[in-house]
Amino acid sequence: MISKIKTYIQNSISTKEKLLQNEEILQKIQQISEEITQSLKNGNKILFVGNGGSASDCDHLATEFVSRFYKDRHAFNAISLTSNNALITALSNDFSYDKAFSRQIEAIGKKGDILFALSTSGNSKNIIDSINIANEMGLLTIGLTGQNQSLMDNICTILIKIPSTETPNIQEAQMTLGHLICLLVEEELLNQ
Repeated sequence: MISKIKTYIQNSISTKEKLLQNEEILQKIQQISEEITQSLKNGNKILFVGNGGSASDCDHLATEFVSRFYKDRHAFNAISLTSNNALITALSNDFSYDKAFSRQIEAIGKKGDILFALSTSGNSKNIIDSINIANEMGLLTIGLTGQNQSLMDNICTILIKIPSTETPNIQEAQMTLGHLICLLVEEELLNQ
């Protein structure tokens, strides 16, 4: 049992070490932070979408932006589109689950906003639909997914592929990057 525990923890560490050593990913983290900072300075908002555990991560990250991360400061405009159960079930029933997020983006998204999409597979139809509608509407689209080839690969403005195929490792790394991006945005906006 101890060896299984060690292997699991080592796999998580290994994924994060691969992130740390990948200059392209580090540059994308900086780019994402700069884009979010500028968008928020311009009065725009961040919209988060994801399914399952990624939906919970969307709620978590939106909360970090609205509430606080490290420092007391004004609220940053961020919304998780995964939280309104009545709306998600109505859209799923009236249209299809594929429209659960894209219809919300149609309703409240505007050019200059940012769509932040979390998907371990990169192939969820409702995530793909939301990215496509966001692109059509002029939102900047940011995607975090796993290393396998996916439908998200060629449709996001900025895409980070977590160097893993294991769902838990991908999700853990996505949260690490989400926290890091929030930290960078918070520091930048508070220094201005």
